[in-house]
Amino acid sequence: MDAMQRVMNPDVGDMPRIYRCAGAGETWETYSKQLTDEYMQCEGEGLDVEPLKDVFEKVKALEDGPFKALAADRLFGEIESCAVRPDFGYDEPDELDAIRAARKGNPKKKDGPRGELLRDKLSGAWYGRIAGCLLGKTVEGIRTEELIPFLKESGNYPMHRYIVSSDLPEDYETRYRYGFKHRCYADKIECAPVDDDTNYTCLYQVLIERYGRDFTSDDVCAVWLSRQPKTAYCTAERVAYCNMIRGLRPPMTAKYENPYREWIGAQIRGDYFGYINPGDCGTAAEMAWRDARISHVKNGIYGEMLAAALIAAAAVEQDIPSIIRMGLGEIPKNSRLHESVEALLDKYESGLSGEEAFEWIHALYDEHTGYGWCHTISNALIVCASLLYGGGDYSKSICMAVQTGFDTDCNGATVGSVLGMRGGLGCIDEKWLRPLNGTLDTTIIGVGKVPVESLIERTLRHVV
Repeated sequence: MDAMQRVMNPDVGDMPRIYRCAGAGETWETYSKQLTDEYMQCEGEGLDVEPLKDVFEKVKALEDGPFKALAADRLFGEIESCAVRPDFGYDEPDELDAIRAARKGNPKKKDGPRGELLRDKLSGAWYGRIAGCLLGKTVEGIRTEELIPFLKESGNYPMHRYIVSSDLPEDYETRYRYGFKHRCYADKIECAPVDDDTNYTCLYQVLIERYGRDFTSDDVCAVWLSRQPKTAYCTAERVAYCNMIRGLRPPMTAKYENPYREWIGAQIRGDYFGYINPGDCGTAAEMAWRDARISHVKNGIYGEMLAAALIAAAAVEQDIPSIIRMGLGEIPKNSRLHESVEALLDKYESGLSGEEAFEWIHALYDEHTGYGWCHTISNALIVCASLLYGGGDYSKSICMAVQTGFDTDCNGATVGSVLGMRGGLGCIDEKWLRPLNGTLDTTIIGVGKVPVESLIERTLRHVV
């Protein structure tokens, strides 16, 4: 029996069991609705799925319901048996020992700042992340063919300030496909609004307070389940959350029917591990690995390790290329993420302009597909390019990260964290802080709306 027969002629007795596991409506929770993303993800990982292409199309064409859910489940089984193409050429392990063995060299820990300098750097990191997130939140999900004309029309290109409600033209609803109407505008808020990018930073402060610095991946799962509702999680995180409820444990929570396993979700979660390990990229990256493996694999894991290490490096290093190379030192040298960021560094150091660099990223990844728009590598490249071409300037860099498109709030937040840690609170212009009113709102049970200063105080207690 070939793959088409195995997938399209399943045992109907299995239908009730599989359909209960498939999710009833939300696309992120229903594997049979995610098969386009799954196919692109498999190709990205180098899996030889070409022989299954017709099977994918057949299952996608089925009417939503129990039979399609069962067929998709059977297709997942077929994917599990696919080999990596001989010409793939990358070495991308998931386990920590193997990741460390595949690094380039043996990175060294540097003594981090202490006292008032540490407080200043942590203040910069927290406020830098929150403000960068807010800048991108207003246009999260827009594509650049609308973003750039909008910014130009509102006198905000190159971007240099928050988008405000008065930037909207009277006829915006008919002129733009993007839904500007119900977005978050800096002149219409009382504090920093709820966002998953800042939720995770606060959630992992709760994690450390509850389980300590030696927390396990299972501890992360427990905090996820007890401190936020399902609706606070997206893409890979939503799938992992549902897999936890089904009784799966890491790393199967990341692997079972999860087409988002290399998307950006883990990369936005690593900041706190950088905050509490200034100068210690290795420990920051290890903590990030313990977290990332519950929802991601391969470059999805490396993205969080890189982000955490960049922030830890920024606490002790001023040179931007050196910060990036210190971060790269924590991930496999023969991975797609490492190769892509190294290529960016080479282009930057050979004199490629910022405009050309961002065009190169857009040529590599299609912002009009969910996979391209939300993949770890496309967004990590934007983060690193914004750091490089922003020249260490906080305002210029977060604006580059947002006006480039893709996952705007995530990238603005990560760039803001790195440069806030590098330069301290003084590197952030007052115009970025004013709308925040020193307060952050979250969906985390037991945290809710919280003064940023209290988050900084608690962070200080977690640095060893």
